[in-house]
Amino acid sequence: MAVVFIPPLLRDLTDGQTCVSVSGDSVREVITQLESRFPGIAGRLCEDGRIRPGMAVAVDSVVSTAGIRHHLSEKSEVHFLPALSGG
Repeated sequence: MAVVFIPPLLRDLTDGQTCVSVSGDSVREVITQLESRFPGIAGRLCEDGRIRPGMAVAVDSVVSTAGIRHHLSEKSEVHFLPALSGG
C-alpha cells in the first residue's frame, strides 16, 4: 500500500491524520480511495480530471510531471504539495 502524506490544509477532511495507507497503482486510484474514505478530498486535490492548479504531487521524493497518471509501486510515498505564494 502506498503511504499518502496529508498536507495541513486537507487534514480537516482526514480527522487530523497526517498520513494514511492507501491501495492503488496510480495517483488517480489513490485519490479515488482517499475520496471513498474522506469525502470531499478529491475535489480539493483535482479539477477537470487533473491535479488542481496550485497543487503538485510528489511520488517517492520526485515532483511528478505525470500528475494523476503517475504509476505507483506498493511502497510508494505520495505527497500532495500546495503551492506557496507571497511577496
